[in-house]
Amino acid sequence: MRWFWLTFFIVCPIAAVVFCVIAPGMDWWFPSEAGSPLGERIDSLFNLILYIVTGTFIGTQIALVYVLWKSSKKDDERAWFSHGSHNLEVIWTIVPAGILLFIALYQMDVWAEYRVVSKFPKEARKAPVAEVMARQFEWRIRYPEPGRILQIQQQPTDLYAVNELIVPAAKPVMIYLKTQDVQHSFFLPELRVKQDAVPGQIIPVWFEATEPGEYVLVCAELCGWGHYKMGARVVALAEEQFEAAMEELAEEQSDDGFADAGDSDDE
Repeated sequence: MRWFWLTFFIVCPIAAVVFCVIAPGMDWWFPSEAGSPLGERIDSLFNLILYIVTGTFIGTQIALVYVLWKSSKKDDERAWFSHGSHNLEVIWTIVPAGILLFIALYQMDVWAEYRVVSKFPKEARKAPVAEVMARQFEWRIRYPEPGRILQIQQQPTDLYAVNELIVPAAKPVMIYLKTQDVQHSFFLPELRVKQDAVPGQIIPVWFEATEPGEYVLVCAELCGWGHYKMGARVVALAEEQFEAAMEELAEEQSDDGFADAGDSDDE
C-alpha cells in the first residue's frame, strides 16, 4: 500500500503539470486571446500567479514524495514525533506573506487603471459611448444622439437598443453601468472586463476592443430565474462604420412612417 501511495503522489503532480502545459494549445484555457490591451495585462498577472502557485505545488509534492520514499524503507523503526519547529513556522509564515505582498504591490498599476476613474483614458472619460442598463433579464442600451455627449439624465434625442452594444474599435471607450432592479454583472470574457451593476449606483467602466468584431456579453451574477437569458453582444466597428451605425439608428428611431406614405400618395 505504501508503494501505491508513493506512485500516486509522483504520477498525479506530473500529470497535472503536463495538462497545464498542453492546456493552452488545446483551447482548455481562456476562451480566447485577450482582445484588449488591458486584458493582456490582466492575463500576465494571472500567469504570474499561476507560476507562483505551480512552483509551490511542485515543491510541496517533492517534499511529500521524499517523506513517503524515506519512510517506506523503515519497516521496524518507530516514527519520530515532534511538537513542532518555531523556525519552520516563522519561515512558512514570512515567505507566503512576502509573496502575497509582492503580488499586491505588483498589480496595483493594473488595478488602478481598471478601477480608478482618474486613471481611465482621457478620451474615454470625455465622451462616454453609452449607458448600459441591466434588468431582469436583458441589457438596455442608451446612446447619445450623434454629435452630442451622453448625459447622466435621459434626453429626448437619446437612442436606444436592446442586447447589442455598438462601440468603436481600436480606441478606449467608457460606458455608464446601471441596474434597474437586482444586482447584475457586466462580463466581457474575451476583453477580460467584469463589473457588478449595483442598485442605486452609476458605475463607469472602460474597455478597448483591439480588433473589430463581435464579443460576448453575459451577466455573471445569478439574478433570478431568467439569468440564463441575459446573453448579448458587443459589436466593435471601425470609427467610420460606428458613426454610420449611429446615424442609421437615429434615422430608424426618428422615422414616424408618414414620410414614405406621403411619397406613395403623391405618386
